[in-house]
Amino acid sequence: MPDKFVVDGESVRGLANLLEETGLTEIEYQVGTQRIRVVRTGVPAVAPHYAPQPSSSVSSESKTPIILEPTSVEPPAPQGEAIPSPMVGTVYLSGEPGSVPFVKVGDFVRKGDTLLIVEAMKVMNPIRAPRDGKVLEVCVQDTKPVEFGEPLIILE
Repeated sequence: MPDKFVVDGESVRGLANLLEETGLTEIEYQVGTQRIRVVRTGVPAVAPHYAPQPSSSVSSESKTPIILEPTSVEPPAPQGEAIPSPMVGTVYLSGEPGSVPFVKVGDFVRKGDTLLIVEAMKVMNPIRAPRDGKVLEVCVQDTKPVEFGEPLIILE
């Protein structure tokens, strides 16, 4: 077990602010074997913890605090080729508001067909099909922002 644990006040304040913003009552942050746990109850409590060392016998009464880790709740992507966004921008699924989308799930597209538009810096950039294929999934929503490399369309 480490001899010294240095509490980073800025991290603790940040976690406490995150609790306040999200309405959560408890949050933990771990780097290596050092762990900070912030709990909001009737009496505010901030408790730094060391990660427990593995042992051969674990008491049923000893409980390790839960470490919250990001997990994906999205269903697995369909088999096929993801067409990624070549830039950061805003997605438009049709040529103008209220009109029919360029493609929808189940459509067969030819190489060069416009799949959607990504607007970046007031420039409309058509995203074209790199090959013939069937649209398995449209991964983005109309008028929503996208990041570079984010999947836009899945082609079979």
